[in-house]
Amino acid sequence: MTIAESTEISPSEAVGREPGTAGAPDECAELLPQTRRALLHRLAVGQAEGRAPSMTGAVVRGGRAVWTGARGSVEGEVPHGDVQYRIGSLTKTFVAVLVLRLRDEGLLRLSDPVGAHLADTPVPDATIAQLLSHSAGLAAEPRGPWWERTAGELRPAPADLFDERPQRHPAGRRHHYSNVGYALLGALVERLRGGLPWGEVLRREVLEPLDMSRTTLRPERPYANGWAVHPWADALLPEPAADTGLMGPAGQLWSTLQDLSRWAAFLLRGDGRVLGAASLAELRTPAVPPESGAWDAGYGLGVQLLRREGRLLVGHHGSMPGFLAALWADVEEDVAAVVLTNCTSGPAAGAVATDLTGIVIAHEPRIPEPWRPLPGPLDPELLALTGPWYWGANPHALRLRAERGLELTPLSGAGRASRFRAEKDGTWTGLDGYYAGETLRVGRDRDGAVSHLDLGTFVFTREPYEPSAPVPGGVDPDGWRV
Repeated sequence: MTIAESTEISPSEAVGREPGTAGAPDECAELLPQTRRALLHRLAVGQAEGRAPSMTGAVVRGGRAVWTGARGSVEGEVPHGDVQYRIGSLTKTFVAVLVLRLRDEGLLRLSDPVGAHLADTPVPDATIAQLLSHSAGLAAEPRGPWWERTAGELRPAPADLFDERPQRHPAGRRHHYSNVGYALLGALVERLRGGLPWGEVLRREVLEPLDMSRTTLRPERPYANGWAVHPWADALLPEPAADTGLMGPAGQLWSTLQDLSRWAAFLLRGDGRVLGAASLAELRTPAVPPESGAWDAGYGLGVQLLRREGRLLVGHHGSMPGFLAALWADVEEDVAAVVLTNCTSGPAAGAVATDLTGIVIAHEPRIPEPWRPLPGPLDPELLALTGPWYWGANPHALRLRAERGLELTPLSGAGRASRFRAEKDGTWTGLDGYYAGETLRVGRDRDGAVSHLDLGTFVFTREPYEPSAPVPGGVDPDGWRV
């Protein structure tokens, strides 16, 4: 096998459009030479130390790829941005978007038991949310021989995916990764789309709107062959590329740097043609473990979550015989990285991808958007709500945000902060933190003047324990004392 020299692929080649046409800020038009060299060095180290036949990588910022590189060879040449690799469990991120689209159309609820939509399911009580977040307690792998290396015809019906013990843990109690759960979600998509194959639903509803024509269920040339590398010798063994049938939603897709750069941009910034901003944020919200507390890895609805050096990354690893893939995105920094390689084991694709994002952030931190005042007209009643409020004696600040949103922040350096979305009935709903999903109401006295804020039964007053406000338990009539 001939190993070609490494190369950097132009960003315009990597995403199929000319630089500057995706609405990226001017400062994102091109990375600095030292940044590009650091990125290529990290990719080269990953390919060499992992002994990968080939490795390609891309960095996405400002809605488009700003750097791509490649090491090794495919068919004797350095792979370019249109070469397909198998992406394994990155497929699950696509399936999750299809399910959330069904939810947003009112065809299902995430709390629905899957048995309400799929007949003859061995686990009818598992909810759709639990399947998405791998918390249904299902077996990790399907019944029968190693599914990733065998034909899908061995399991022709959903019931054939399970052995006599389909659940390994009580539903909702813990995270237990389940490829079988995503096979059920694929069947669910087909059922609610009138029997249309899930891959065709994906093409129509997601891939075509995002211009991802090179993401397919079966490989289409040019594509990389999958290899295993001998653990004790620099020798290669070809891996099979079976069509996994019903297990396809767990890891069947093939894709390219070009297409996955677009997918990374979608996960960072969204696209209303595919999934609304609120649903995309829900996708990225930790389901297991809980949002608060110390953790460094978790899972949302179809995406993995990582905490690295104070940053939250969303994305997924992927593996199939002969291939490893990783996509990690830092939404706050608006940067993501994709790594693809055609090797069963050895290369640390996920570590390379997270390091690529870290290199860009360290060398060229994101330049914030210019501050701008809120679009008018300004509501004086909303403005009057802003400023200091006290929960008991604990001071907080309430700030007005875009679209009549509010943000509550503790001023003592510790406490419960949350952002709130305005509702049509004059209340606000918490979006994150302790108050996520809770209702914020404005309390008024008999004359209609604002007297307090009620947040999930907690009363916030303009002064610490204000006597005139309806503080639960009352306020001592003698007031503060020394």
